[in-house]
Amino acid sequence: MPTFLIVMAALLGFTLAPETASAHAILMKSEPAAGDHVPAGKLDMSLEYNSRIDRARSRVILTRPDHSQSVLKIVPSGPPELLQTSVELTTPGAYVVRWQVLAIDGHITRGDVPFTVTGR
Repeated sequence: MPTFLIVMAALLGFTLAPETASAHAILMKSEPAAGDHVPAGKLDMSLEYNSRIDRARSRVILTRPDHSQSVLKIVPSGPPELLQTSVELTTPGAYVVRWQVLAIDGHITRGDVPFTVTGR
């Protein structure tokens, strides 16, 4: 009977042990927000996630109205859950920021933030 009690105690311990939290990086807030209209000119962008991200292994790509793309430089410092960048936008039209980040749990997540640039 003692073996049975040991096995039951072990199973109970595994059942009651806290689960390891999954920390996939989910975009919580962006500036500009999806669907925003912003004036032409210098645009400071920020992408805030629900967990720490690895900036060195993350990427932000801007797609312009003519479908050309450029990789935007990420500010190397700041809060661990925030990506920041800036870009000069002179052409009105539909833009998309495509982001890809590596979360602390080792998972890559991706997403898009569409916005529109208006005239000055």
